Amino acid sequence: MIVTKRNSLRLAAVATLSALFLGAAGTAMAAAPAAASAPAASASVSAGISAEPSATSVQAWQLFRITGTTAGLKAGSTVTLQQKQHGTWVTLPASVHTTRNGSYNLGVKLGIKGPNELRIVSGNTASPVFTVTVR
Repeated sequence: MIVTKRNSLRLAAVATLSALFLGAAGTAMAAAPAAASAPAASASVSAGISAEPSATSVQAWQLFRITGTTAGLKAGSTVTLQQKQHGTWVTLPASVHTTRNGSYNLGVKLGIKGPNELRIVSGNTASPVFTVTVR
């Protein structure tokens, strides 16, 4: 899904509400998923996601692509884009299913100017953080 100008107000409202709910939940809830993923790390096959943006600097609302592969996830798993806003990871309305070989290709438009810290997530598995600067 591509984030458009029409959806920007909805995205801002959802992001604000998400940040409020996550902030109210405190660090106890943030630590719970990390503790839940610890047993998965000891499994014989650990899950992983790679992410590579097509550009590291874009104009506001300019389309760019994030491509990558997954390991240890089922084919057809949903991967979703998250953005760090005020120290909290916010899920954006941009997701896609992985292919049979575990790859994905996601089109994205961002409107928040400045450096945007992003990552791709699927369940408790997250890609390394990467930055795309919006001019």
